[in-house]
Amino acid sequence: MILGIGSDLCDIRRIERSLERFGERFTRRIFTEGERAKCDRRAARAPSYARRFAAKEACAKALGTGLSRGVFWRDMEVVNLPGGQPTLHLGGGARERLDAMVPAGHRARVHVSLTDDPPLAQAFVVIEAVPAGTS
Repeated sequence: MILGIGSDLCDIRRIERSLERFGERFTRRIFTEGERAKCDRRAARAPSYARRFAAKEACAKALGTGLSRGVFWRDMEVVNLPGGQPTLHLGGGARERLDAMVPAGHRARVHVSLTDDPPLAQAFVVIEAVPAGTS
């Protein structure tokens, strides 16, 4: 059963300006250490950061809270599964909200789709409850 859906569209140029103007102050406020390491290894840093920024916004929408009620930027981390598929690891207030959404006897599965076509980056997040014990 679907518990939440969120989408976001982000202007890569806006992220690029934030990187130029604020540098680490911006990246440390919004992104986890793992996300910063992955984005900073890329020649085109801004699109990578923009995709992750959009994923965090989309996730906050799917949680139904936005970036409020104890949900913070670094509570949501874009990570890749072994095959490369993106997903989100949630901690802090985002994890608490997710746990509160999931019905008894179920577990959450977070689906993430990321793309960019400069100057835009886009993310979709679907939070699904699946019966516990299913893969």
